[in-house]
Amino acid sequence: MRKGVRNWGPPLLLLAPTIIILGIFVYGLIAANVRVSLTNRTSLVPATEFVGLDNYTALLAEDRFLHSLANLAVFTVVFIAGTMLFGFLWAWMLDKGVSAEGIFRSVYLFPMAVSFVASGVVWRWLLNSAEGDRASGLNRILETFGLGFLQNSWWNEPTWGMAAIALPAIWQLSGYVMALFLAGFRGIPEELREAARMDGASELKLYRYVIFPQLSPIALSALIIVSHMSLKVFDLIMSVTGSIYQTEVPATYMWITLTSNDYAKSATIATILLLLASVFIIPYLIQTARSEKANR
Repeated sequence: MRKGVRNWGPPLLLLAPTIIILGIFVYGLIAANVRVSLTNRTSLVPATEFVGLDNYTALLAEDRFLHSLANLAVFTVVFIAGTMLFGFLWAWMLDKGVSAEGIFRSVYLFPMAVSFVASGVVWRWLLNSAEGDRASGLNRILETFGLGFLQNSWWNEPTWGMAAIALPAIWQLSGYVMALFLAGFRGIPEELREAARMDGASELKLYRYVIFPQLSPIALSALIIVSHMSLKVFDLIMSVTGSIYQTEVPATYMWITLTSNDYAKSATIATILLLLASVFIIPYLIQTARSEKANR
C-alpha cells in the first residue's frame, strides 16, 4: 500500500454487519412503508393501484387527522415546557448544593425506570374526572386539602384535556432532562465562575453571559430528545384513556387504521410522523456536524 493512501478494507469489513442490518431493518422498512403509503392498499389484499400523493392530500384534509394533530401540538408544547422547566430547576437546585443530594437525584430519576404503560395505569386513577364527594385521585387530594375549587375533569376537559395527559409524561422525563442539565452545570469549571465574579459580574450576569451560553448545547440536545419523544407518544395515552377520539394523536390514530387493515392510511400517518420528527432531528444533526468540523 502506498504511503498516505488509506486502506478502507478493514473498517468497512468491521462496519458491514451494522450497515447491512440498518439498511434492511431501518431504511429498507422505511422505504417499504413509504411505498405502501403511495398505493391503494386498504385491506389484507395486496395493492392494485399506485395513487401517488392522493393518500397524503386526503389525510391532510381529514378533520379527524387534523384533530389528532391539534391534540399532539397541545401535548408537545406542554410536555416540552414542563420537562425543560422542571429539569432545569431541579438541576439548578442540586448544583447549588443540597443535603442528601444522592437521595434527591434518585427520586427525580426513578420515574425513568418505570414504563409509560405502568405509570399510565397509575395516572389513569390520579386523573379521574369525578368531583365532589365522589372524587378520587388528584381531585380527592385537592378536596382533602380544602382546594376543591381546583378540581376539574382533567383529560375529559374538551379544550385543555391534552395538557392533563402531558402531566405524567412531564413527571416521568423531567428527571432525565435534569440529569442532562446537571452534567452541564458540573462541566463548567469553577475557575470560570470565580473569574467572572472577580470581574464584578453579578449572579444575574454570571448566568446570562457565562453559564447559560455553556448550557445552550445541553438545552438544545434535551429539546431535540423530548420533542421527538412527544411526537411518537402512544403507550401513555393508550394506558390513560385508551383509543378514544377526544385524546387521539397521530400515533393512536395510526394504530386504529392499522388494526382496521387500512394499511395505506396507517403507512401515510407513519410517514408524516417521520417527516415531523425529521424537522427537529435533521437541523440538530447538521449543527452538530458543523460544530465538530469547526472544533477540529
